[in-house]
Order: sequence, then structure tokens, then C-alpha cells
Amino acid sequence: MYRALKLILLTLCLAAPMLASPLKAQEDIHALVNALGEGDFDQRAEAIKALVASKDPHVGQILQQLSDGQLYVNSEEGGPVLLQGGTEDEPTYADPLTGEAAEGIDPDYMSKVKINNSLRGAIASAMSTLTLLSPDRSARLAAAQGLLRDADPSNLELLNSALAGEKDPEVKNTMEAARAVMMLKSDVSAEDKKAAIDTIAARGDRNALTILTTAMETAPDDLKPAIQSDIDGIKRNLAVWDVVQNVWYGLSLGSVLLLAAIGLAITFGVMGVINMAHGEMVMIGAYTTYVVQEYITANFPEMANYSLAFAVPAAFVFTGFVGLIIERLVIRYLYGRPLETLLATWGVSLILQQAVRTIFGPTNREVRNPSWMSGAFELGGLSITWNRLWIIVFSMAVFVTLLMLLKRSAFGLQMRAVTQNRRMASSMGIRTGWVDAFTFALGSGIAGMAGVALSQIDNVSPNLGQSYIIDSFMVVVFGGVGNLWGTLVGALSLGVVNKFLEPFAGAVLGKILVLVLIILFIQKRPRGLFALKGRAVEA
Repeated sequence: MYRALKLILLTLCLAAPMLASPLKAQEDIHALVNALGEGDFDQRAEAIKALVASKDPHVGQILQQLSDGQLYVNSEEGGPVLLQGGTEDEPTYADPLTGEAAEGIDPDYMSKVKINNSLRGAIASAMSTLTLLSPDRSARLAAAQGLLRDADPSNLELLNSALAGEKDPEVKNTMEAARAVMMLKSDVSAEDKKAAIDTIAARGDRNALTILTTAMETAPDDLKPAIQSDIDGIKRNLAVWDVVQNVWYGLSLGSVLLLAAIGLAITFGVMGVINMAHGEMVMIGAYTTYVVQEYITANFPEMANYSLAFAVPAAFVFTGFVGLIIERLVIRYLYGRPLETLLATWGVSLILQQAVRTIFGPTNREVRNPSWMSGAFELGGLSITWNRLWIIVFSMAVFVTLLMLLKRSAFGLQMRAVTQNRRMASSMGIRTGWVDAFTFALGSGIAGMAGVALSQIDNVSPNLGQSYIIDSFMVVVFGGVGNLWGTLVGALSLGVVNKFLEPFAGAVLGKILVLVLIILFIQKRPRGLFALKGRAVEA
């Protein structure tokens, strides 16, 4: 009997701390939450750090409530911090941890737990710290990037523990960079700081350059030569990547010019028509994209992400039909009179612009980017946006398809025959009038597809086409009238030259310089880079 009682007492003594520990832990976390409502902003910042250090699963929820302004405290007597709910006229209060309703609270004495910008930064840093151990990779990466941005040395211990278990290379690399920046701000040995400097320098990006430049001001004298060497190396590396980035931007602009000019190259080369309404074909294609996207979103929302796949053929067919009508009603009566075609198509462009303003209004229309064309990715030191990359791919696909059409189809053979010698083609039985009509429709349809692409990177407005018409003519004349390869080379060349001139001369002066260069070039080669061959052409 005595032994049984002794065993029971021993069991109770051992179990008592285990039973009391959850209660004690709950009391501790409540005390830390209540500390948020006490003292000044500096004391609240310390309370936030204490909450994070507790590693309680409710901390993230508490900090979010604090950031959202939902935590209140009695302004007269202090007391527990409570979560406000209900309505503005009839607020309710509850324990922010358990959600248990608090009774007997007078709203007149309750005031919001205030935070300032410094505390908001501390909360953001704390939230980043809390997500370092999240099973979601994107959440861990965002947390690591937040720590790299804030680099608070007080988070170094937690970061080390997270870094030890991290397997993802990109997340681990970001964590290591954040750790290195924190070490530069901490009182560590010179060897540790040198290792941190090497880690930062290995990133080689602009953030690393900024960090090292800042560290240079407070670094010990024996570390300054190494830091300066790393800074110089990063600057040289960035200079090379800046050149590559400008080339990429130039190719991106060139692909846009190619799409806008390729249809003009066909109509101008085959018919000799100076089509000032070509820009409006681009604009109609962009508005067709808007209409298709709105219709699919309203009726088939599950297909909204693929609306561009329907917009491309719709824009080609519709703008091609509009071009066919313009050729049959206006342009076919003006062949051989380039000045009259210029004036007539300019009038047509004004009519089309006003028609669009009447139907859609003068304000810009939003065409949303699908998810697969949104965002960007890094390739070395190169930043590539998905929408620009897909536009380059699309423009090359259009170019190759058009090239195959001209080289491998009967219509392409007739078009080339009419381009090189119209009279001989007519004498061989080719109906040159219909070749002209369908060539103009083809050029207009391609301009419409250009409008689909431009809707992803530019404002869809009645003036959209006016921004590209002059550049399109420059591309056609520079490359060689009617020559597709010349249009490709001309578009990409002008795009790259523009992007290299803009940083030094500005956008407007850069375009003027390009125009002057083209004029000087045409003086030497009036037929452009790739002149067409043929008796009628050479005559």
C-alpha cells in the first residue's frame, strides 16, 4: 500500500510540469502580445523581436493583425491587447490568440495599437523570418529576399538554422547572401568579414555593388583593397552585361518594327503604294484583340488565358478584309500616282481613327497579358521579360511563314512576278489586279497580327498605329523595297542602333539621328540594302 501511494505521488510530481508547461507557454505568449500595447515605438519593436524569438505558431497571425490595425488596448488602464471585430458602431473584442470573446469592454476607452514606418519595416522583416522554414519554396524565397533587403543582424541565428536545412539552390544562394550582409553589419572577425565580402562579390549584380560600396565606408583599412577590387570587377562585368542588355532591347524593338513593317514591305514593293493607313491596320488588329479577349472572358472564362490564340487569326482575317475593301474602293483607281495614294490613304487613316473613337471611345483599352506572357526571368546578368520573348518568337514565325508563302506557293510566284515585271506577268495571263488586291489584303492582315503583339506591350488606343508608321517606312526603305530579308535586317539593325543611341542622345534625338543616317545611306544605295532584281524594277 505504501509503495503504491509512493508511486502515485511520484507520477503526479513528474506529470505536473508537463501539465503546467502548456499553460505557462500560453501565459508567456500572452505576456508578449500584451507588451505590444505598452511603451513607445522602440519598446514595441523589442516586443516584436521577442515574439519572433518565441517561435510560437500564432506569431504570424498576431503580426498580421498588428499591421492591419486590428489590435486595440485600453488607453486609460492598459491591460490585455485585444482583437477588434464587429462594426464601427458596435465593435466587439476577443483574445487575439484564442478568439475567445472578451466581456465588459467599453469601446470608448479602447484605442488602436499604433505603429509607424519603422515598425512596419520591423513587421515585414519579422514576417520574412517566420516564413524561412515554410514548406512552400516561393514563400521561403520571398522571405530570404526580404532578409537580404533588410539585413537585420538580430535575425542571423534564425537564418543560420534555416540555411542548414535548405536544399533549393536559388533559395540557399539568397540566404547565403543575406547572411553575408548581416555579418558585415555585425561585430565579427576580419576573416569572417572577408568571407562575407567574397560571398557578396560572387553574386556580381547591382545589389552586390551597392552593398560593397556601402561596406567600403565602414570597413577596416586592411579589407578596403579587397573590397575595391571586387567593386571594380563587378563594374566591368556589369558594363559587359549592359551591352548585352542593350542588344536584347534592340532585338526586342526590332521584332516589333519587323511585325509592323513586313506587311508594308509587301504592299509597297508589289504595288508601289505609299499606304499611310498601314498604322491603322495595326490599330485595328489591337482592337480586335481587345474584343476577342472581352468576349472569351465573358462567355468562356476558362479559356481567357488563351484568348491570344483566337485573336491572332481573327485579327488577320478582319484586317485583311478591311484592307481588301480599301484596295477595291480606293487604291485600285490610283495606281501609278504615288502622291495621290499617299493623300488618299492618309484620309482613310483619319476615317478609321475616328470610326474607332466613335465605337470604343478615345480612352485607352486594357488588353491583359496571359499568365504565360507575364513576368520576367534572369539569364546571367540579362533580364528577359516573357512578353518580349514571345513577341520575338512570334515575329520570327510570321517572317518564316510569309517567306515560305512567297517562295513555295503559286500566289507567291505570281506576286514575285508582278513585283519584278508587271507587264510581262500580265501578258502571261496573271490577273495583276487581283494579285494587287490580295497582296494588299495580305499586308493588312499581317499588320493586324502586329497589332495583336503590340497590344501586349503598348496602350491600345486610336493613335496606336501612328507611333510605328514612320519607323516602318524607314525599315522598308533601308532594307530594300519589297525584299523580306532586307526588312528583317533593317528592322533588327534599326532597333539595336536606336537602343544604343537613346542613352546618349535621348529617345527623340536618337530617332532623328537614325533618320539622318538612313538619308545618308540612301544617297549611296538608293535601292536599300537588298535591291530587288528584274527588268521592270531596274528600269
